[in-house]
Amino acid sequence: MFYWDSTYILVLIGALISAWAALNVRSSFRRYSDVYSSRGITANEAAERILSLAGIRDVRIERISGSLTDHYSPNEKVLRLSDSVYGSRSVAAIGVAAHECGHAIQHAVGYGPLKLRSLAVPIANIGSRLAWPIILIGLVLGFVGLARVGVFLFAFVVIFQLITLPVEFNASRRAVSILDGSGILMGEELVGAKKVLRAAALTYVASLLSAILQLLRLVLLTRGGKRR
Repeated sequence: MFYWDSTYILVLIGALISAWAALNVRSSFRRYSDVYSSRGITANEAAERILSLAGIRDVRIERISGSLTDHYSPNEKVLRLSDSVYGSRSVAAIGVAAHECGHAIQHAVGYGPLKLRSLAVPIANIGSRLAWPIILIGLVLGFVGLARVGVFLFAFVVIFQLITLPVEFNASRRAVSILDGSGILMGEELVGAKKVLRAAALTYVASLLSAILQLLRLVLLTRGGKRR
């Protein structure tokens, strides 16, 4: 476990893909943070309008510290916008706020994949917490069977990320449709928001690919050896 082997190349590829995706989304966000809505509406005001148009009146909008830490909490029915988004009139911020509204709308209409992801969260959390300790103990002590149990648990993390993809892509599609239909953003403003959301979606694709490569490496590491 503690020396170089050829399977590390899979980890390296995954790390490079994830790093590229993260740089891409931050670059896109910075670029369109300098492009402002001609209507002068802020991201939180846009979120309020979108939720109102969707008939959603029981979701609170709160400010949260950080940059791009925006998220919607279904259990609390709270839409949290980060410091870099809340109060900003930029196309990038409005696009991000609209995306989170997309999740709130998914929740309100009972979108299937979102329900499935919510159900998968506890299992994915167990997998993420226990997989690596079990794998390390199994490989260090030579208990290959135990290590394979850890790999099985890690597979739940990969499955969770796979389930997440349609949820995120659907939220972005809903966001673009609402921004366009409501006239909150127009023309090149909408194009900019689409680019930001597309870059954000690619981070989820990158995370999935990285996890799949990591899972493949773990399968290769535990496919042989003495069983105990």
